[in-house]
Amino acid sequence: MSKIGIIGGSGLYKIEGFCDIKEIEVDTPFGKPSDKLVCGTLEGKEVVFLPRHGVGHRISPSEINYRANIYAMKKLGVERIISMSACGSLKESMRPLDFVVADQFVDRTNYGREMTFFNQGITAHIVFAHPVCSQLSHVVFLAGESLKLRMHSKGTYINMEGPAFSTLAESNLYRSWGMDIIGMTNIAEAKLAREAEICYSSLAAITDYDCWHQEHASVTVEMVIANLNKNTENARKILLKTIKNLPEERKCSCKDALQYAIITDPKLIPEKTKKDLDIIIGKYIK
Repeated sequence: MSKIGIIGGSGLYKIEGFCDIKEIEVDTPFGKPSDKLVCGTLEGKEVVFLPRHGVGHRISPSEINYRANIYAMKKLGVERIISMSACGSLKESMRPLDFVVADQFVDRTNYGREMTFFNQGITAHIVFAHPVCSQLSHVVFLAGESLKLRMHSKGTYINMEGPAFSTLAESNLYRSWGMDIIGMTNIAEAKLAREAEICYSSLAAITDYDCWHQEHASVTVEMVIANLNKNTENARKILLKTIKNLPEERKCSCKDALQYAIITDPKLIPEKTKKDLDIIIGKYIK
């Protein structure tokens, strides 16, 4: 049975019916993941949770070891990842406490986050025009909609560097570009999940109007945390229903994302690289 991965806050673990729980430390060629992975059973399916920032929110967005996080999920047999994160809204119609199932990303990070498994003697170019799994995202959206929550089935997520929030000029610039929501983490996860042939869906919980909205106070940490806590219970409900409704078989293109992407002559790939990436490239490169 394929496993479902959840990346988000530690509060998401407390879902009714989550049983057979155990914590697992996973080593990767890219270092340690953000924290131990919490494995268990939910709705008869194996689920793996990972706190993106570590338990207690210790790791800044720029310092997260995204490669280790996604590699660890792959190593434990995860085939689908639902990423739960807080975001700011850049549109009047997307209100605080709404949920957005993001379907596009724009990258504005600038501190050299590691967003590919393919270096050290191997190159691959994945197709990334549509950066999330449409099938998984559709199930996530329908789950929230059936719960009568305010859901948005698509939205463009601009990934800023952080950890500081936007300046007013930046916020207005992103609005002029047509961006919908803003966050600090999802672009790296989406790229690495695609390279690892894992389906990826972004469930973004709106906590604020960034700083552009004249009738709302500028974003503060207190505001973000308060609204994120309010949305945590609804996020659990969405996750529970999504897991229940997910079909066992994947029929999307995510599962074959590397089929034509690896362009390096196999004879020239270093043996260490082949060994390190075996769980990702093993079905294509021996």
